[in-house]
Amino acid sequence: MKSKVYPDAQAALHGMVRDGMTIMAGGFGLCGVPEHLITALRDSGVKQLTVIGNNVGADDHGMWAVLANGQISKVLASYVGENKILEQLYMSGGVEIEFNPQGTLAERIRAGGAGIAAFYTRTGYGTAVAEGKETRQFNGDWYVMETGLVADVSLVKAWKGDTEGNLVYRKTARNFNPMIATAGKLTIAEVEILVEPGELDPDQIHTPGIYVDRLCVGTHYVKHIERRTTRPRATPAQEN
Repeated sequence: MKSKVYPDAQAALHGMVRDGMTIMAGGFGLCGVPEHLITALRDSGVKQLTVIGNNVGADDHGMWAVLANGQISKVLASYVGENKILEQLYMSGGVEIEFNPQGTLAERIRAGGAGIAAFYTRTGYGTAVAEGKETRQFNGDWYVMETGLVADVSLVKAWKGDTEGNLVYRKTARNFNPMIATAGKLTIAEVEILVEPGELDPDQIHTPGIYVDRLCVGTHYVKHIERRTTRPRATPAQEN
C-alpha cells in the first residue's frame, strides 16, 4: 500500500489543487491552524478558491496569506474579525462572504462529512440568515433548513498522528479540525509528531485514518497571540 506520508507540505499538496476548488481549513483563531499546508496552498498559485472555515485567518497569519495573495473569491465563515484585508475586499466586492452562525457552520460541516444533505435548526429563523432558505414548523417552533457542506480538499492540523493517518488533536486545537477531516473528498493533515501504527492509544484517536489521504510533519511552530491583553505588574512597594 502506498504511504500516506509526504516529506513536506508542498509535496503533500502537489497535484491536488486547481483553480475554482472548494477548500476547507481547520483552526479557530490562531489555534489548530494547518499553517504549513496553507503556505503551500498560497505558493501553489491556484485562484478563484471557495474557502470554508471558522475564519479566514488573522492579519499576517493563517488563511490570510492566501486571501492577501488574491486567490480567494468566496468565503463561508462564522467569524471574520481581526482581518482587515477581508473587510476591505468584502466592502469593495472583491470577495463574497456567506456568513454562518458558528454552531450552524460546525453542524453543516459535520453533516457533510456524515453524508447528510440537509438539516433543520432554529438558529437564524426570522433573521437575515434565513433569507432565501426553506423554513418549516415542528412542534410549534419554526426552523431553517441548512445544507451540509463538502470540500474538494480539507486541510487539518493535528498534534500527533501515525503513518496510517490516525490523528490526535491537543486541547483547543480540537475545534473544527475533526469535522473538517471527514468532510473533504481528499483530506490532507499536518502533524507535529509522527509515530508508527500502534503507538497511539486507540481510545484517544479523534480522527480515524480512514478519513486521511495524505499527511506531513510540520516544524518550527510559533504560538502566536491574536490579541495581547496585559496589565502592569505591581511594584514591590505596591505589593507591600
